[in-house]
Amino acid sequence: MMNLPGHALWFLPGKFRLAKLLGPKYSLRCVLFHHIADKQSPFTHGLGVTMSPDDFEARIRFISRYYTPVDLDTILAAAKGRELPPRAVLVTFDDAYASVAEVAAPICAKYRVPACFFVNGAFLGNVDISLDNLLCYVANTVGLRPINALARELNGPDQKELHSRIQITQEFIPTLSRERRVAFKARLAETIGFRTEDLARDAGLYISPEQVRELACSGFEIGNHTYSHVHCRILSGSDYSSEVDQNRATLEKASGRSVRVFSVPYGSVADFTPDLEAHLRKAAYDAAFLVESRTNTRATNLYHLNRVSVHASSDAGTFAEIEVIPRLRAIRDSLLGERKPHSTGYVSSLPF
Repeated sequence: MMNLPGHALWFLPGKFRLAKLLGPKYSLRCVLFHHIADKQSPFTHGLGVTMSPDDFEARIRFISRYYTPVDLDTILAAAKGRELPPRAVLVTFDDAYASVAEVAAPICAKYRVPACFFVNGAFLGNVDISLDNLLCYVANTVGLRPINALARELNGPDQKELHSRIQITQEFIPTLSRERRVAFKARLAETIGFRTEDLARDAGLYISPEQVRELACSGFEIGNHTYSHVHCRILSGSDYSSEVDQNRATLEKASGRSVRVFSVPYGSVADFTPDLEAHLRKAAYDAAFLVESRTNTRATNLYHLNRVSVHASSDAGTFAEIEVIPRLRAIRDSLLGERKPHSTGYVSSLPF
């Protein structure tokens, strides 16, 4: 329903001025992409993270034409009093996909669009596989039966049947401690007769340390996305050292640059806990990012910067996603008097 007015506005004269009537205090747009590839694989089909190179270039062309792409330093300077340029936008990527280096980066360079890439160090060089990609592969090749069997094994017979990826990612996986999550992942791979490292090598999804350094040298900002892409609501105590501090050290070694920013895996404010925020502040991070598809104003906390996950394949759809829907969500939040967590940086709510 929120998409409809955005699409309609795109075809009217003065569309940006009309959108501004919905909420004038939209100073910074942050957009998010993940995997840029011509074809989906069993490891990604159904996750809602893949965009074709042609569609991605069209979105970057749209951004460069109608917005002012900015880098992290420009945003940090604005927080200290400098003015952001009109319709400032920061382009970001999550999840350590090699396609960012191989496909997206040359397109960004072509249009002179700076970017920030949030990376999980555990997957560098394809030595391990993300639980999300493993779940996707199992569901696409064998079905949900082994996932449900292991869920019942962990949680007992009262564990309800899981029918979709969004149920698994939002209802089941966040209930697992970090240790149980690791065990679940290893057992799931064993169930289908593989080791996680073999699946990672065969999939070849992730960026190498050498590519991280090349991106950093070309001007990409490298950011922290936790070591193994976990729901941060489960972290406590020494988990922060393992997931946040270890990842920072891994990425700084690979990139040769300081890691200054953090993005929350899955993007929900429910995962940006007070303990996580305190840890990031103590570690002197400059900013943290969510995926709540809401507006960023001059009053927005640098530790609660909102991003929009872009999935549209048309200019009208992109305009709706970036310019209109965040404003409508801000209106809704104001009317309700509360902010409820937006579900995820991914969009698929269908079965795998």
